[in-house]
Amino acid sequence: MKKILGIGIVLFLPIILLGGTPAHQGLASGGDEILKKAENAINAPKDRTATMKLTLIDKDGDSKVRDIKIWQLGKEKRLIKFLSPADVKGVGFLVLSDNEMYLYMPAFKKIRRIASHVKNESFMGTDFSYNDIGKCQYTKDFTAEIKEETEKEYVLELIPLPKSDVDYTKLIMWVSKSNHIPSKVEYYNKKGTLLKVMKNENIEKVDGYWTPKKIIMEIIKTRHKTVMELIMVVHDTGLEDDIFTKRMLKRAE
Repeated sequence: MKKILGIGIVLFLPIILLGGTPAHQGLASGGDEILKKAENAINAPKDRTATMKLTLIDKDGDSKVRDIKIWQLGKEKRLIKFLSPADVKGVGFLVLSDNEMYLYMPAFKKIRRIASHVKNESFMGTDFSYNDIGKCQYTKDFTAEIKEETEKEYVLELIPLPKSDVDYTKLIMWVSKSNHIPSKVEYYNKKGTLLKVMKNENIEKVDGYWTPKKIIMEIIKTRHKTVMELIMVVHDTGLEDDIFTKRMLKRAE
């Protein structure tokens, strides 16, 4: 197993392997094909364990730092535990599916299920929503069109499907042709206004998987941003289902 210094989230955020699209294909079908291949690459590892540093930075440059550990199994299951500082230590977030997410607050010693109307709210004061953190399957919620193609990137426009529960009217995604990772994603609110921008930086291969070692999400109006930096990550270590339980959610790290 390899350990690296830097960052790369699930998260974790999507890791993507994209193939070329024949020029004669329609824009809509080409966009959906690229999005699907990207999604498959995001979820390519069988499992992932990572420690990360989260830095919350306001418009004046003042910052707060938090350390977290993340376990991910397959396309949907993930567990996030806050390690520090003391005021958030022990907080846990468990994702079993798009529709089943739980938050544990040790101060109250209670687990609460994240309701649908809460999923688009801020996750623990960061600039990511619960849905941003919890979802890694774009094709469940969006259809895509290729809006532009340059020598280095595809530019996709993602429009929500009728039954999706996302709180965005569209996403604009820049996908690198060289490493197949989105370099940038723009999120637009229900008024059609640009709400926030995510950037993936310092992309390297780890255990054979392209991994963004630094992820930045910034809210346009408030100029508040969250920087996620990968400290350590290992893939395909044989994580099992019993890690992704309410019992483990409450367990101290």
